[in-house]
This record gives sequence, structure tokens and C-alpha cells, in this order.
Amino acid sequence: MIEVENLVKEYGEFRAIDNINFTVGKGEILGFLGPNGAGKTTVMRILTCFFPPTSGKAIVAGFNCFEDSLNVRKRIGYLPQKVPLYEDMKVHDYLRFVAAVKGTPAKEVNRKTAKVMDDCGLSDVSHKLISTISGGYKQRVGIAQALVNDPEVLILDEPTVGLDPKQIKEIRSLIKELAGRHTVILSTHILPEVSILCGRVIIINKGKLVAVDKPENLASENTKKMFLRISGNAQMIERELAATGGISSFEKEQVAGDACGFVVVFDDEKRGRQGIQSMIEKNNWDLLEMRPLETSLEDIFIKLVTKEEA
Repeated sequence: MIEVENLVKEYGEFRAIDNINFTVGKGEILGFLGPNGAGKTTVMRILTCFFPPTSGKAIVAGFNCFEDSLNVRKRIGYLPQKVPLYEDMKVHDYLRFVAAVKGTPAKEVNRKTAKVMDDCGLSDVSHKLISTISGGYKQRVGIAQALVNDPEVLILDEPTVGLDPKQIKEIRSLIKELAGRHTVILSTHILPEVSILCGRVIIINKGKLVAVDKPENLASENTKKMFLRISGNAQMIERELAATGGISSFEKEQVAGDACGFVVVFDDEKRGRQGIQSMIEKNNWDLLEMRPLETSLEDIFIKLVTKEEA
């Protein structure tokens, strides 16, 4: 559905996008992550035909974004960070206007407008001026204008920014319902949002691709923490852990009872696990608990971005 190949965007001597490659399958929700200035919005603007790349190509729904932008625009819906709403219009009038601008046949405008208002939960405010509705409803109107032409591809740039927790939950539910019917690229700074909504994640930093994978795979690959609860002398356990190969660091944790708790970080997990087993057998300690600790997407994001900058 979307193919990006060797994409480069330069502004004078500054390279905002540096040879990016990725694909997005039909019906997929792809999370697009990166710190401020990473190049996310630039990629989205190329995919939505706001401006061409310096080199490389971007194909959306089978059409080249630079060579056949009109056909691409017919097949996409775009929600930018600042939703372009005409606040002096009523909700239903605005959506009818957008549907017509996007080339919807006149006989289909009312039907598609009614459907998108129903899908986005806007029926109760359809006759209100956009200036009078809440921020959450304005965001729904923004998503509705992106959906009103029933696009194959939906590109959402920070769709929940500035909303309260209730509004965020509502918008997330709405986006989740779009999966399968639409191919979605979702840019966000809210990392739990990616885990909830996205089947796959792209992490970009300083215009370069840092990682592309499923959230659970990224977590699995980067899970190198272990929680230990051992019955034994705390100082002796600390000395043994410090001398055990495969362990890069450890921290003592408060646990109930006389046992000692530690969070261990591995640099070689297999070697570290073997070392812990040998250490416990040698000292005749009781291993009460040993379990892996999941690494959050936030930890992975920071780790990958920091590694790239280094």
C-alpha cells in the first residue's frame, strides 16, 4: 500500500531525511516515532504530496507521490498537527464542503458526510459551529475530514496532542476501529499509544531509520533485565553478583521478609544466567524468585535514539 525507497529530503545543506526505506501493508496501523526534529512530519508531508523529495521515491496506493500526486491525493486522508478547521462553519456544512473539495460526486456528498459523522461520533454536534465545540470534538472533526472521501490511506500526525485523558481514550478507540478498513500511519510522542494501537513501529532519529519491528519484538530483543529474590546475606550476594560474568549492573530492591531482591541487567544474558545459577549453588542459597522484566517501549526508544546519536 505504501512503499518508501531511498527517500532523501534536503533543505540547502541540511538533510532532514536520509535514505529512508520502509513499507506499510494494506489495513496496517504503523506507529511512527522519533524525537522533535527527527523528520517524521517531513516524511508525512512527502507522502501527502505537500512537497517532493530531493531524491528517492514514495509510492502510495500504486501511485508515485511526485509524478502522480493528484491520484495519490484522491486516495489519502491527512490529519496534520494543527487541524485546518473553518471554525465559523457548522460541523456538517464543513464536512460537506470538504467532501466536495475532495471530488466526491454530488449525489454521494450527503451520504458520505452522514456516515463519517456517525463513525466519528459527531452526530450530536453536527449543527453546532466548530468554534463552540470542545477540543476532543474538534479533533474528531479533523479525523472526519480526513475520512470523508473514504481514503485507502490515513496519515495522522499527533492525533491526540493537547487532549484530556477522556478525549485521548475516545480518539484511540476511534483509530483502533479504522484498522483493516484503512491503512494508517500514526505519528505520536505518546509511547503507550503505539503499543495499544500499532501492529508495527518505525523509529526515526535525525532523519535516519533506527528500527522497524513489531512493538513486542522490540521489547523481546531488548529485554535483558532479571528480577532475583534470594535468601542469603545481602553483602555476600552483592559481591558475588559484581564478580559474575555477563552482568553489566544490578540494583538492590526492597522485598518483604528476610530475602534480598535485585534487578540485574545483562550484557550477555546466557552467560549471566549461568553465573547466577553457579553462584547460588556454590553458596547454598535459596533462589526464591527469578523472572525476566519487560522493557518498556519508552526504554527501547531512548536506548535506540541514544545509541544512534552516540
